[in-house]
Amino acid sequence: MANTSKKTEDPSTLRGHALAIALLAAGALFMENLDATIIATGLPTMARDFGTSAIAVNVGITAYLLTLAIFIPVSGWVATRFGERRVFTSAILIFTCASALCGLSHTLPLFTASRVLQGIGGSMMVPVGRLMVLRASTKAQLMKAIAYTIWPALVAPILGPPLGGWILSFTTWPWMFLLNVPIGIVLFALALKLVPKDRETVRESFDLPGFLLAGSASFCLMYLLESLEVQHAPGMKAAVLLVATVALSFAMVWWLRRAEEPLFSLEVFRIETFRVSNGPGAMFRMAVYSVPFLLPLLFQEAFGLNPLESGSLTMAVFAGNLAMKPLTGPLLRRYGFRTVLLWNGALTAMALVACGWLHANTPKVITLLVLFAGGLGRSMELTALTTMGFADLPEKLKNSGTTLATTINQMTTSLGVAVSALALHGSALMRGGASAFDFRVAFCVMAGLAALSLPSYWTMHPAAGAAVSGNLIRQEREATPAEG
Repeated sequence: MANTSKKTEDPSTLRGHALAIALLAAGALFMENLDATIIATGLPTMARDFGTSAIAVNVGITAYLLTLAIFIPVSGWVATRFGERRVFTSAILIFTCASALCGLSHTLPLFTASRVLQGIGGSMMVPVGRLMVLRASTKAQLMKAIAYTIWPALVAPILGPPLGGWILSFTTWPWMFLLNVPIGIVLFALALKLVPKDRETVRESFDLPGFLLAGSASFCLMYLLESLEVQHAPGMKAAVLLVATVALSFAMVWWLRRAEEPLFSLEVFRIETFRVSNGPGAMFRMAVYSVPFLLPLLFQEAFGLNPLESGSLTMAVFAGNLAMKPLTGPLLRRYGFRTVLLWNGALTAMALVACGWLHANTPKVITLLVLFAGGLGRSMELTALTTMGFADLPEKLKNSGTTLATTINQMTTSLGVAVSALALHGSALMRGGASAFDFRVAFCVMAGLAALSLPSYWTMHPAAGAAVSGNLIRQEREATPAEG
């Protein structure tokens, strides 16, 4: 007699449309993150071709980041007004064409203008891609879907510098940007094929005061961070920018709380999982986002390694990211967000401290183990934080949540680099000269930032985000009758 029993499929399994959208969004995010990190390698070569200095060419990086800061806050409204499919495909097309223009630029003004155009495309591409992932995934699938979109943020900053060095060794700097063209064409074609046609769009009124306040506050903060990264010392300009950022931020919050149809709703911060992920969790992100900046400097300036040797060592971090992927889901299901974030966060902070104690004579196997362990922790914590942030968002707040989370994430990326650079150069200034000890100070400062996020995890409800993690605690509590 034939066996007619059927195997029950795990509801969290990511298949079909949800998997396709998650991979598509991950591809777009990878293209943007790789582009943002690869450019630093080519600044000296580009400066020679443009007939100027590397610091002057850095305006291309600044222009791109400032454009992101201005336009990311409006991405949610644009997606609602014109439709996610239309905005996402247009953003990919703009980013791809702008990448080609960057590679074809022969003057610094043309290159800067092309980078601004890239920033406009990137500011819509990433947040709208994440919004599509949220809408395409069920609660049970969300954790696996988010895991795909986290990978580019972990991998691209590590692959960017060595890939840029490889391109400069065998060809010319324009290929750092022309590399995006085939990737963008494939993503554009896939988006047209896979993303369903937009439903009826919503004609919401545009909150112009909210946009001006949010864009101006983001602009001032990003400009402040870029200035600190270049100058390494606060000055009058930094003080003015700081005051402007604080004043504009307070004005923005005041307006958004009172506007009838605000640019985005601040109600999302009433949700515990979102508030912790994008508040204290942002400090942890700052710490881990500093690693791709600090490690190459440590290996090349303190250890005296060449870029290829440095890139080979940092690949251990990527290996840790890769190894953690199959463990993330089971660990979160077993222990829940609260426990995983708390213990994994503490271990990751310890791995950051350990990086500061590496030196040129450390056995290579020890160095690789420390970096591998750090990669494991980074992958787990970022996936858990990001997934938890979206776990309890109701449908009406997904636009606002995605916009705010992407804006905060962009800020913390730059904050991590800026704070670590200040710690590095502040230590050198106090000691009267640069040395390997300065990296120890910088890594310890960033580990301290990571540790500051831990108390907020401790105070969370044990079942926070359990609808997404599938944590057994919530299931057991629901199955146990209340005592009374």
